[in-house]
Amino acid sequence: MNGRWIAGGLVLFSLIFGAALWWFQTRGHYEEVTGLTEITVNGVPVAVSDYRGLDAISSPLKLRGCFTTAALLTGPEAPDAEPLVAPSWFDCFDAETMSRDLDTGAATAILAEFNTPYGFDRMIAAYPDGRAYQWRQINACGTAAFDGDPLPAGCPAKE
Repeated sequence: MNGRWIAGGLVLFSLIFGAALWWFQTRGHYEEVTGLTEITVNGVPVAVSDYRGLDAISSPLKLRGCFTTAALLTGPEAPDAEPLVAPSWFDCFDAETMSRDLDTGAATAILAEFNTPYGFDRMIAAYPDGRAYQWRQINACGTAAFDGDPLPAGCPAKE
């Protein structure tokens, strides 16, 4: 009889732990952001509408945003832009489709902000019809700094 209680307790603990782990990985650290009316692209405010996004204080990499704009988004092209996958419940951000569209030229990758916060760049995938998506990804400065390697040329010293 005692073995059943121990086994049952282990199963119950595993289920609770698994549910908590899933929640923290997919929902717990994300905050939904709505209602933004402008974003900054290379220091220039750009009016946006229908903004829906995610962000978190736990990591700069959690930023995702979907919006439309009538403005022509311009800036340095980002050939290394690779949209990061969003949680499955955040359905406006489809990283696979964006990656394919960036590869085929159906969308343009723009470097909207370099090294802010340190080691991360904010990227935008802009479509000709006004749809646009933003995310952050680690850059060469961040990769080197976080790995403890010497910084590549052009990287400011990490403060």
